[in-house]
Amino acid sequence: MLEGVIGAQRAERLHTVAADFRSRLGNRVIWNFSSTAVSGGVAEMLQVLVGYVEDLGVDMRWTVISGDADFFTVTKRLHNRIHNLPGDGGPLGPAEAAHYDEVLAANAAALRDQVRPGDLVLLHDPQTAGMTSALVSRGAHVVWRCHIGADRQTDLTRSAWEFLRPRIAGADGYIFSRRAYTPSYLPDREIWVIPPSIDPYSAKNQYLDPANVRAILSLTGLIDGTRVEAPGTFVRRDGSAGTVTRPAVVVAEDLPDAGEPLLVQVSRWDRLKDMIGVMRGFADHVAGYGDARLILAGPAAAAVADDPEGAAVYAECLAAWHALPIDRRSRVVLATLPMADVDENAAMVNALQRQAWVIAQKSLAEGFGLTVAEGMWKARPVVGSAVGGIQDQIAEGTGILLPDPTDLSAFGKAVRDLLDDPARAERMGVAAQAFVRENYLGDVHLIRYAQLFGTLMNAEPRRS
Repeated sequence: MLEGVIGAQRAERLHTVAADFRSRLGNRVIWNFSSTAVSGGVAEMLQVLVGYVEDLGVDMRWTVISGDADFFTVTKRLHNRIHNLPGDGGPLGPAEAAHYDEVLAANAAALRDQVRPGDLVLLHDPQTAGMTSALVSRGAHVVWRCHIGADRQTDLTRSAWEFLRPRIAGADGYIFSRRAYTPSYLPDREIWVIPPSIDPYSAKNQYLDPANVRAILSLTGLIDGTRVEAPGTFVRRDGSAGTVTRPAVVVAEDLPDAGEPLLVQVSRWDRLKDMIGVMRGFADHVAGYGDARLILAGPAAAAVADDPEGAAVYAECLAAWHALPIDRRSRVVLATLPMADVDENAAMVNALQRQAWVIAQKSLAEGFGLTVAEGMWKARPVVGSAVGGIQDQIAEGTGILLPDPTDLSAFGKAVRDLLDDPARAERMGVAAQAFVRENYLGDVHLIRYAQLFGTLMNAEPRRS
């Protein structure tokens, strides 16, 4: 399992904690409920968490809730406001609250015969918060896990937290990625701070040799593949061999060569990720100073069910790309990666990050941003915004933090400095990988969850 990267001592501790936890858990089930099975940090974190817990002999299950377009419009408003951004500016009034509650009541009713008294339940993010009361009434131990937040509270953030307040009341505990994200009305004794983690063996993070990286990117259509002869391969979550066969949808004047300096940002098509800002910062402050290229990559927008803004944001990026002068536009590539096969998509992201000389995550706001740790795991320096969990991941000497994510000149200078000094970039990349190994791999994550669940099992379940 993880022993090959965390060492025998850490692996032994994990197995000891797991054995004790299994004996205390008995026949209880640990449930996870989220809003999507693909794309984004929550889905990827759950793939890791559920897989490792099952390997340790614990019964953990993951179910994706259903909702209509109006429901996900409401939850996207909550998502944006919790990040202190107005989003579409729409209301969170009685009509929105009623529809939100109706959708989640139907989801909770569908689980009536599955979740048993004494089971442990993790509800992930605002999309599932409204199920708290129904599951508590079943006698389950319910924890709401919030993966998002802002470092300071404003009228916008408070409006979202007040919407959620009655819907998360009564939970046994609350998990946040950072202490600063917690709303003031939650009692300290019920708050747990647990940062997420990455899986070093997943298709997104497993080692790929340079020839395989070139093959995957060539078959995907992201680099010039005239000299690639072998297929691009990877190992799936079940241990079987996978081959990249699906192309990305690529918008480019021409494709980068395998040896060209490359800046990469991979994220959802979300305004909080500021893909347009990355593009403009690169075009104005990097492209004219050398031969570097930029690839902005995200999932096929229609594949992310809980993000109704994705297609619109991609369309905005496409319009901004067309508006660039031809000499700058020719240095920028836009790509939407197919999501039909989650492992294949992950292998594409893996190859992109390994091909990069520098990785960007210039978010305007960020709950945690596992793409940072994923890039660091490939021993690449990351230029990231000093917001949210990004500032926890980029320690001194492992990358460059931008105090102001809207300062495109500073962003461009940081990227140029790393591209112009490969030795410094390499030192940062090595330090970055070591920092992730120490802080953001699965054993640290799982032990913290075992401590939380152990505390809950010592208490009587609440009943609403």
